[in-house]
Amino acid sequence: MADLQMTDDERQQFLADLHVGVLGIERADGPPLVVPVWYDYNAGGDVEVYTGADSLKGRLAAAAARGSLCAQTESLPYKYVTVEGPVMLEPLVEADLEKLSAMAIRYLGEELGAGYAAGQSIEGQVRLRLWPQRWLSVDYGRQF
Repeated sequence: MADLQMTDDERQQFLADLHVGVLGIERADGPPLVVPVWYDYNAGGDVEVYTGADSLKGRLAAAAARGSLCAQTESLPYKYVTVEGPVMLEPLVEADLEKLSAMAIRYLGEELGAGYAAGQSIEGQVRLRLWPQRWLSVDYGRQF
């Protein structure tokens, strides 16, 4: 059977590409929270997700201080990358509005993204930083 693992460069590039991520955060009173999220990642850096400090994601991430994120393709050949590690929350500052705008445009395109970003505020928002310590990756295209 072929080795399906991606190289370090491949998995970092894959994670940096445009995917909706699935964020997992443990919950003390039940199964983990698992939700789709927009995220930003540059090779060698942290995964960044923006959320409300008082949202379920924000509250659970603050309590757990760790999490995981999975990004995948939804067409053949299937691939995925999962990262796990510590999570830190940071309040947003005015300069973060530009990052929020860039993320919205990345996911929604220029027109819709700019419209979405225009309605955003940093008040009550946090940057959830996930520091990738453990990686799991599979590229099923390596079978062929």
